[in-house]
Amino acid sequence: MASLFLRNPSNFSPISSANCDRQTFGFLLQRCSSFSFQPPTRRSRFSAIAFVCAAARRPRPDYIPNRISDPNYVRIFDTTLRDGEQSPGATMTSKEKLDIARQLAKLGVDIIEAGFPAASRDDLEAVKVIAQGVGNAVDEKGYVPVICGLARCNKRDIDAAWEAVKYAKRPRIHTFIATSEIHMKHKLKKTREEVIETARSMVSYARSLGCEDVEFSPEDAGRSDREFLYQILGEVIRAGATTLNIPDTVGYTMPNEFGQLIADIKANTPGIENVIISTHCQNDLGLSTANTLAGACAGARQLEVTVNGIGERAGNASLEEVVMALKCRGEQVLGGLCTGINTEQIVLSGKMVEEYSGLHVQPHKAIVGSNAFAHESGIHQDGMLKHKGTYEIISPDEIGLYRSNESGIVLGKLSGRHALKSRLSELGYDIDGKELDDLFWRFKTVAEKKKNITDDDLIALVSDVIFQPQVVWKLGDVQVTCGTLGLPMATVRLIDAEGEERIACSNGTGPVDSAYKAVDLIVKVPVTLEYGINAVTEGIDAIATTRVLIRGEGDHISTHASGETVLGAFSGTGAGMDVVVSSVRAYVNALNKMLSFRKQNLPKVQAESSRVSP
Repeated sequence: MASLFLRNPSNFSPISSANCDRQTFGFLLQRCSSFSFQPPTRRSRFSAIAFVCAAARRPRPDYIPNRISDPNYVRIFDTTLRDGEQSPGATMTSKEKLDIARQLAKLGVDIIEAGFPAASRDDLEAVKVIAQGVGNAVDEKGYVPVICGLARCNKRDIDAAWEAVKYAKRPRIHTFIATSEIHMKHKLKKTREEVIETARSMVSYARSLGCEDVEFSPEDAGRSDREFLYQILGEVIRAGATTLNIPDTVGYTMPNEFGQLIADIKANTPGIENVIISTHCQNDLGLSTANTLAGACAGARQLEVTVNGIGERAGNASLEEVVMALKCRGEQVLGGLCTGINTEQIVLSGKMVEEYSGLHVQPHKAIVGSNAFAHESGIHQDGMLKHKGTYEIISPDEIGLYRSNESGIVLGKLSGRHALKSRLSELGYDIDGKELDDLFWRFKTVAEKKKNITDDDLIALVSDVIFQPQVVWKLGDVQVTCGTLGLPMATVRLIDAEGEERIACSNGTGPVDSAYKAVDLIVKVPVTLEYGINAVTEGIDAIATTRVLIRGEGDHISTHASGETVLGAFSGTGAGMDVVVSSVRAYVNALNKMLSFRKQNLPKVQAESSRVSP
């Protein structure tokens, strides 16, 4: 974030440290939080330029729903499993959601919004499993994440949310209703008075169920009338809300506007001192991280984010960006704000979400993109060789990323399990047992054809072997013939869950199309698909990674909090030195995810959809 915000409801404007004198800058730092800070000396200001993020985590304060003992501690509320899953193609199975929830606990997030239980019976069961497992796994320091379920402001949604989260040690219900004029008029068709009464009564109802931790969100708060916001927020506080989440639902506000909004709510809402203020910023204008930090500086002490910034439309505020911004600049320019996140788990968390959601991270994505720590310019390389701090404000190992060959290990066909496991550990993967055995044999197969295995190759193999759905069909063999002299032809052998083999042949427009048609003859599930392939590294011997996104005919699955029925999309990935084999693996994996989801959940979804009101 490039500027500070003056916490004064009548004059809330961005001020850069570069264009104000020492006295003014010190004053702004004092106003940015409840702690006082001395103006930085000239020496300390210049020494900060070479600062590399390495701040230690502060002790996590005891969890009390409506207050935080450390005024500078910021709770991280992760909604990857709820808002993040609303990204097109990001449908995840219950097992994948549980795996991600466990990883989020390792990451140290304070609250996990595990889903929208009223969307379907399977969503309810998935949230319940997370509440029963992750929500009761207390570590040696007493940490256990809050497990939260989202609900619209109606009793059936709230009942479903409570049924799912009540098994957690720290359960929370998050309920919401729209408060902007455009939403109330065109979507809800309710008056202001009706919206206030609905919000008040539903927060009260959630508390009456025995839930002592209730979060309320005025949807589209960024475009809502301020006086109306103060009024409805005051009513839900009186009804028992413990956290007030202020969402910029359509990513409309600028950082100074959003910071002003938080400051105004803090200054004008009756009873605000008895609750935690939260932010939820969408990224439609690319400002979600800046808005989130502006909200924190203005007094918000819970920040809602997703891993890799995934989510509806352009996504949400990115967990890794927000957390590392607070870690790097919290003490210097953000008034000492801090989190309890174990940043060394960021890379693994991002990779797991990327693989399970099928949403690839752009190379230049801040913090976790593949180019984030790459230096190609000669001037930059010269600086890096002399001192890494010249062009890196974050040390890669702070987020769990380790550069190639720092251990001195070069992997090849003569490498053993121990060397492979050691390098995987350095890359942030904790793999053992059968998973390590399966990965090792895939590694040896590739190493026979490729002299040196790079970190990118290993990551691709991990994705292909470890981060895969439950097996319904397994690829046995694929053989293709193609070229200019004849019709492309493919033969595919698949093995089902009972071990029975099926073989089919088909022709098509090319080798991949022919192989996919042969798979279709065996599986007999009509789908539409999107296809993409990339080389992991340079060179003719590079491993190819393929991503396939499929949609089954008639697979309408309600997953959105709005209650709309959406067409489920399922992604699959594959990796291999043969592009056809990689492509078929990706297609079979996508089919496995869709078939597993359909087999376990579709009847329940249809039954539940007829029960839950829109």
